[in-house]
Amino acid sequence: MEPVVATPFTPWLSLFGGILIGLAAVMVMGLFGKIAGITGISKGLTSAVAGTGGPADRGWRFAVLLGLIAAPLAVLLATGSLPQQTVPINLWGMALAGLLVGFGTAFGSGCTSGHGVCGLARLSPRSAAAVATFLVAAVATTTFIRHAI
Repeated sequence: MEPVVATPFTPWLSLFGGILIGLAAVMVMGLFGKIAGITGISKGLTSAVAGTGGPADRGWRFAVLLGLIAAPLAVLLATGSLPQQTVPINLWGMALAGLLVGFGTAFGSGCTSGHGVCGLARLSPRSAAAVATFLVAAVATTTFIRHAI
């Protein structure tokens, strides 16, 4: 088992990141009338494959996904190194986690950003239930992995 590496405490960077996420969510709602959840953004883009129809608002969706890819490259240009990955590299575990998250976002009609950032801000009861479920599952999974395995 790989040793657990503590993530550094960065309150100012975390605050700045949270402000940027909130600002982006407000901008997506204000400019496009959409929820800024990455699941809905990517689903709207991937459902636009030729011959399948899809939304006419592909431009901003593509820009958001391009920004997710470009951000670490911008960090590389600014600092000379890529952001450090702090999760253990276990391909089978990551593949299983990805499948479970994919199932959960489809089953829950959204992801942590859509429900947690936008849904809670709109006082959505469904989002509150989804976020409670995310948190309970995260605590249970982390406790199991760190203490039972």
